[in-house]
Amino acid sequence: MNRKFAIAFGKHSIAGTVVPICKRLILSGVVALAVAIPALGQNTELQQKLAAVKQSMAENKQRLEQYQWIETTELTLKGDPKPASQSLCHYGPDGQVQKTPIGAPPPPSGGRMKQRIVAKKKEEMKDYMGDVKALLSMYVPPDPQKMEQAYQAGKVSFNPAGGLVNLIFRDYTQPGDQLTLTFDTGARKVISVSINTYMDDPKEVVTLQVQMASLPDGTNYVEQTVLNATAKKLVVTTSNASYQKMGG
Repeated sequence: MNRKFAIAFGKHSIAGTVVPICKRLILSGVVALAVAIPALGQNTELQQKLAAVKQSMAENKQRLEQYQWIETTELTLKGDPKPASQSLCHYGPDGQVQKTPIGAPPPPSGGRMKQRIVAKKKEEMKDYMGDVKALLSMYVPPDPQKMEQAYQAGKVSFNPAGGLVNLIFRDYTQPGDQLTLTFDTGARKVISVSINTYMDDPKEVVTLQVQMASLPDGTNYVEQTVLNATAKKLVVTTSNASYQKMGG
């Protein structure tokens, strides 16, 4: 009798242990599935948004390559504005923008010593701007391959705002940087790009704000960029205008 009781008790004990565990596992699976379904839906939506952006950018670049335009650059160093410069721009056979300066540079002023000092500072600034340009070329225009790599690494998020969506890329080129791309889903156009990065030292913060606009035929173009290099107290504002089709 005791043996039967022991066996019965043992069966009850095992059942009393296994059943709650099974219930917990099933419940955990249900909870995990409930969490995964919205995440999967969001992941699919993000992938669709990213694909739309890449397609829009590729198509727009083809249209933009038919144009030439005038670029005006204004530089302010430590609060002191420098003379503006202009260039005639167009895309070359290699797909890169080619620039031809418009107008003669301002004549040097002051004595020889001052001219040497000014020339040295200009050369230093030219070297620094070259480094900044090389850095920003890794962000603008946004590279479809890099965007895909960021997506695969799980470092892309999106924030819908009405008819717009902000695609946020973290660690896009350097650890701790961020590229935010605002896309008009209705017009299928990029309307702005915001970059927050740095030079060799993370304290040497460099930001770039890019504002887009559209030509009468719908072609999207960079209307204005504002570069801010805080370490050098340097602000560079570039505006693009007077777009004309080449050979037209």
